[in-house]
Amino acid sequence: MGRARARPSRLGGVSEPASNVTPPGRPGPAPDPADTGGLDASDALTLLRDGEITVTGRLLEASNTTLYCEISLDGVDGRCIYKPVRGERALWDFPDGTLAGRERAAYLVSEAIGTGIVPPTALRGGPFGTGMVQLWIDVDETVDLIALTRSDDPRLRTIALFDAVINNADRKGGHLLPAPSGRVYGVDHGVTFHVENKLRTVLWTWRGQRLRTDEVELLSCLREALGGPLAAALADLLSNAEINGLRARVGRLLTERRFPMPSGDWPAIPWPPF
Repeated sequence: MGRARARPSRLGGVSEPASNVTPPGRPGPAPDPADTGGLDASDALTLLRDGEITVTGRLLEASNTTLYCEISLDGVDGRCIYKPVRGERALWDFPDGTLAGRERAAYLVSEAIGTGIVPPTALRGGPFGTGMVQLWIDVDETVDLIALTRSDDPRLRTIALFDAVINNADRKGGHLLPAPSGRVYGVDHGVTFHVENKLRTVLWTWRGQRLRTDEVELLSCLREALGGPLAAALADLLSNAEINGLRARVGRLLTERRFPMPSGDWPAIPWPPF
């Protein structure tokens, strides 16, 4: 495809969240340079926010427009995924907001609880208008994703808890990125934060199990953050009902202190699972 370039511009009809550089809450572990082509993590969000985007390809298997891009700023170069809002397919059960906004919201929650699950993600203008821009993560192709998702790997346990918090309706195996550093990242969080229970995931290994003390502490920190600047940042991205639903899920997890069980009213596993 031809190359399209864009410097950031004011978002038409959308005010760019003030937290686009430094997310509220306690920062999660920064992406390892081994996973980002050597990019220093301290530059990542500034690069994503202010860099010049050059579209160089498209991920054809994605259901919404997903563009592979190079991004540069003041001699710093990186790679990213850009998903313009205008390329989103309408979803009857997610009539409010945008997929791009929910992807940014998922990143803010990931950072607020200090997990570093979601790669650095910004919401900004681009070659095809407002969209989500997310740091590209290299994948360790030697990892068997099917075997990984069927395991009780502790890295996936953290992601399973995160999915329960954000009410992820689409945790496919392909949305897990085992990286060269040994970390596992989670991506594609556009169908999240619904007010109704829509949790669909391939990560049910810990269903019904009791939460560990550190997991309870993590959720307690998130509940506290939702009473402060995190809620203000999310208000630019989610509806009041979605934010209240997030608070309610965190409260329920803290009360029950167990991983959720699959719902009998909603398919437990997304299709296709990979």
